[in-house]
Amino acid sequence: MQLQHVKYFLLLCEELSFTRAAQRCNVAQPTLTKAMRSLERELGGPLFRRRPVELSALGKAIRPYLEQIARADQQARQAAQVLTSGRPDAASCQDAAPRLDREAN
Repeated sequence: MQLQHVKYFLLLCEELSFTRAAQRCNVAQPTLTKAMRSLERELGGPLFRRRPVELSALGKAIRPYLEQIARADQQARQAAQVLTSGRPDAASCQDAAPRLDREAN
């Protein structure tokens, strides 16, 4: 599963429009559509109903998990930034992984 596809999915959930979601993702609409079809193949079914665009039952069920993946990515990037910044508080990130794991559950 590609993280970029997860991010596209979440933006499409917000917009419920392939055109607007593609604009927010800074990609062409066919690129977004192709990414969603790839994610749908990987997850085993349609994530959206088209015309009007709305989440399918699978999309509704999988959304919280994909949101968790996106949050974990953001938290990992923040922890890495602190650890590589050379700031005195970098040592406080040593417990970041266990704390993030607890927050996710």
